[in-house]
Amino acid sequence: MADTFTSSGSVPEINTSVPHSARMWNYWLGGKDNYPVDQQAAEQFRAAFPQIAENARSFRSFLRRGVTYLAADAGIRQFLDVGTGLPTVDNTHELAQRVAPECRIVYVDNDPLVLTHARALLVGTPEGATDYLHADLHAPEAVLDAARRTLDFDKPVAVVLSGILGHVMDDDLARDLVRRLLAPLPSGSHVLICDGTDTDEVLRAAQEEHNDRGAVQYRLRSPEVFASLFDGLELVDPGVVPCTRWRPEPGAPAPHVDSYGAVGRKP
Repeated sequence: MADTFTSSGSVPEINTSVPHSARMWNYWLGGKDNYPVDQQAAEQFRAAFPQIAENARSFRSFLRRGVTYLAADAGIRQFLDVGTGLPTVDNTHELAQRVAPECRIVYVDNDPLVLTHARALLVGTPEGATDYLHADLHAPEAVLDAARRTLDFDKPVAVVLSGILGHVMDDDLARDLVRRLLAPLPSGSHVLICDGTDTDEVLRAAQEEHNDRGAVQYRLRSPEVFASLFDGLELVDPGVVPCTRWRPEPGAPAPHVDSYGAVGRKP
């Protein structure tokens, strides 16, 4: 299948006057796809919480281990990555197709800058398929309808939600969005989620200050509330833990970070 784009409607222009989370994370990870407004907001945050770049790196390493587990151990061959962010090293399709070249991946994001770079997300293996949807997490049924063009919902799918549910400020809505994304998927489907947590007082203060400036809003949840995102699912061992402690590579350090991750299986 050819690599393709799908848009859920008109694509807005890139707004470089306000910071955007995907571009701030790109900056913390050492990328160049960001603007001065993003750099300023990211540095303000880092001044208040110097460990933020380490938290960002923990998301990426958790994603690497989680997607590799899903492809290699759980046998998943289809991935729906919602809230993709800007392309970087070890994107979902690279990780999954490294294990099984026939994997099919659909990326979803609503940032027009991500759209401009999406071609980098579509260079997959000839045996598999990749697609990019310019769409929004808050319209899960529309996302799923478009994803059906590439993914077969009669077979298990892994939904990837890396750092995106923190932008859903209401806990009930966050749980509902997870439920709706998984609703049409068959037994054996999985969801991978990681997000920042309220486990550090300094981080909480930095996030509140950032939110008060009117920048991109982000909600730090407690580990208990984070775990409730997996209600009705079977947690894959070791369950809900700091990202660095989810199946770390043998001998690799696993320092505490204020970001948690987990993988759940739909019964």
